[in-house]
Amino acid sequence: MREFLNQSLWMALSAAVVAGAMAVPVLAATVVYVSNVESSDIHVLQLNRQTGDLTLVETVAIPGVVKTGMSTPLAVSPDRRFLFVAVRGEPQAVITFSIDPKTGKLKFLGSGPLVDSMPFIATDRTGRWLLAASYQGHKFTVSPINAQGIVQPTQQILDNQTNAHSITPDAKNRFVLAMTLGNDLVNVFKFDAKTGKLESHSPPSVLVKAKTGPRHFVFHPNGKLVYVLGELDATVHVFDWNSAKGELKEKQSVSGLPTGLTGRIAAADLHITPDGKFLYASVRASSTLVGFQVNSADGTLSLIEFVPTEKEPRTFSIDSTGKYLFVAGQRSHRLSSYRIEATGKLTKLKEYAMGKSPNWIEIVDLPSR
Repeated sequence: MREFLNQSLWMALSAAVVAGAMAVPVLAATVVYVSNVESSDIHVLQLNRQTGDLTLVETVAIPGVVKTGMSTPLAVSPDRRFLFVAVRGEPQAVITFSIDPKTGKLKFLGSGPLVDSMPFIATDRTGRWLLAASYQGHKFTVSPINAQGIVQPTQQILDNQTNAHSITPDAKNRFVLAMTLGNDLVNVFKFDAKTGKLESHSPPSVLVKAKTGPRHFVFHPNGKLVYVLGELDATVHVFDWNSAKGELKEKQSVSGLPTGLTGRIAAADLHITPDGKFLYASVRASSTLVGFQVNSADGTLSLIEFVPTEKEPRTFSIDSTGKYLFVAGQRSHRLSSYRIEATGKLTKLKEYAMGKSPNWIEIVDLPSR
């Protein structure tokens, strides 16, 4: 009898633990957003900062999509109130969701127009302007964002930007860097945060090695360095950045090409840890993550390792503590989590099913309770 009662109690407790694990907590410190282009939805996941585990909070449909595109870029407002979602298919638009400050859940607020298919969107540092790059349309654009977070009609279009692929302001919001993959240029524009206007700068650009195809880039946390990833050759270019003058000076280029990879390379994403110690890139053709150590004295790079990962890793992201890296496989329809070790090496933790064709990840620390 005692054995039966003990077993029953154990079963009851086990059921309670399982139910508790499946239940979504009311409050979340950090939320991971993953857009899935072919299923036209966003997975909202809560991050456990102690273990790196992810718990699904909700799956939110992206409203109004008539035809899907190649990807679904995301951007978060600086105040973490809004999540912006670019629809590259039909209609070409930016969907705005509000972010619940307690749970991270999303609520549809409205949409605004885009003038083209945009593989990259970002806000300026004030959150008043949406910057966008169009690969097929060869243009950069600037659109106002109203107080309710809705993107307004585009106010500025910069044409003849060959295969424009990414655009982001510097920390001081005085200059904007923008990559044009088709002509191997890293472009610099002056930016007026009051009017949202981009203006030509002198010099207007820096040319990298032919057939590099600059795609994505990141600023070092110290604000003095810029790293640029070449889509066509998986090379990372290291620049000194003079934030007062808006000047770039290349100091190193290092290969992130996995051994034996020829033909299509398709390097995709690039991120640096918040402490500036490690830099990572993804290579779609080989389904690989590449890790580099950042020299603390001058910011130059040395290779750490190549890590096999999800198929077609178009996107990955690093949390604000620098402890975890999350990568989505556009062709595996999964997300894998990794712990970043003290050496910069990656230890795989878990795999998670996503929607169809996950292609963008944003991680948001919710406001303090």
